[in-house]
Amino acid sequence: MKLSANFSLAEMIKSSTAIRKGIDNTPDEVVTANLQALVDNVLQVVRDKFGSVKVTSGYRSPLLNSSIGGSKTSHHCYGFAADFEVTGVDNKELAIWIRDNLQFTQLILEFYTEGDPNSGWVHCSYDAKDLKAQVLTATKVDGKTKYVTGIE
Repeated sequence: MKLSANFSLAEMIKSSTAIRKGIDNTPDEVVTANLQALVDNVLQVVRDKFGSVKVTSGYRSPLLNSSIGGSKTSHHCYGFAADFEVTGVDNKELAIWIRDNLQFTQLILEFYTEGDPNSGWVHCSYDAKDLKAQVLTATKVDGKTKYVTGIE
């Protein structure tokens, strides 16, 4: 099923962990509608601006999310969020562009190392009922994830 000119439902639900563990990662109609809104308002807009977008994590069923140690309140479980990168674009620059140009619920620059444009990734969620535009940076400190407000 095509969600847009450049995104399919299959790529938004693909998970090597789900395949490896035999976990059904098929979304229901509500989650599919949420994925559609995410694609329409974030991912396709990013694609149109920058070129090819590689989604590394989209929808995660609650069982899949639990099996990878994801947050129990993860937006991924509702089809609101995706982790992604754009080939040839610094992840920090990408996050800043999204912050400055799009509406979103949450934007996280995850595990980025200054000076290494290929490090980390961008997490963005879109829930039309909660466009709070929260911006965070996630880093590892003593083996634990630490979040700070803003893009650092």
